[in-house]
Amino acid sequence: MKKFALLSMFALLAVSCFSTLASAGMYCPPSGGLCFYGGDLDLNDPNQNGLSNENDAIVGGNPYGAATYQNFVIGSPGSASIVVTGLFTNNLSQLTPSSGYWELRSGVSEGNGGTLIASGTGSITNTPTGRSDFGYTEYHNQIDGLNVSLEAGTYWFAVVPNCPTCAGRSFNSNTDGLNSFGTEMSGQQFFNSAFFGANFTNANNEGVFNTFSSGVYGKDVVPEPSSLIMLGSGLVAAAGIVRRRLLE
Repeated sequence: MKKFALLSMFALLAVSCFSTLASAGMYCPPSGGLCFYGGDLDLNDPNQNGLSNENDAIVGGNPYGAATYQNFVIGSPGSASIVVTGLFTNNLSQLTPSSGYWELRSGVSEGNGGTLIASGTGSITNTPTGRSDFGYTEYHNQIDGLNVSLEAGTYWFAVVPNCPTCAGRSFNSNTDGLNSFGTEMSGQQFFNSAFFGANFTNANNEGVFNTFSSGVYGKDVVPEPSSLIMLGSGLVAAAGIVRRRLLE
C-alpha cells in the first residue's frame, strides 16, 4: 500500500509540474491580445461615474492635468512574464486628442507613486464605444506600439488623452466589472493631479471608483517548448525508475 501511495504521489507530482510549467505565464494570448480589461461603463450601476483623466485647455499640466491609475495582476511570483504592447482607457469625453500620454508603475500606494517603469507620449485612437452618460460620449483611447516586459506582479497604468487646445473635459469611466477580463485588485486604483492637489490618492477618496474601464494588450513570454518537454520527460522517467525499484 505504501509503495502504491509513493508511486501515485510521484506520478502526480510529475504531471503537476509539467502541467504547471506548460501553462506558466498564460495570462495573455501567446500570439498577442487582450490581457486585462476592467469592464464596461454600466448604465444600470447606481455608482456609475467618471474621474478626471485629461490634459486639455481646462485641466492642464506637465505631463498631464489629471491621471487615473488602474492596476492589473500578472500570475504569481516566478510563474510568468508578459510583454505589454498596448494600453487603453475608455473616457467620457469632449476631446479630440492629438496624442496620449501613458505610464506603467509598480508599488503604488496612498501618497506614493511607487516606481515608474516606463512612460511616453504617442499616437492615440479616439473611437466611440457606443456608450454615453452625463451628456458625454464615451471614447476608446488606445496607445499601441509599446514593448515593455513585465515579470509576475501587480502594476498600475495610465493613459491620458492629450489635447492642450481643447476646451472640453475627459473622465475615465467607472465600472462595476461588466464584461471584465483578467485579474486586478479592486479598490486599489489611484488618482494623481497637481491641478486638483491630489498626490496618488486612492481613487475612492474622490467618489466610488473601485475599478476603471481601462485595459492592457500584450503577449506571453513562455518557456521554450523543447525545455518543457525535456523536463516533463525527465520527471516521467524518474517516476518509472522509482516504480521499478519498488517492484524489485
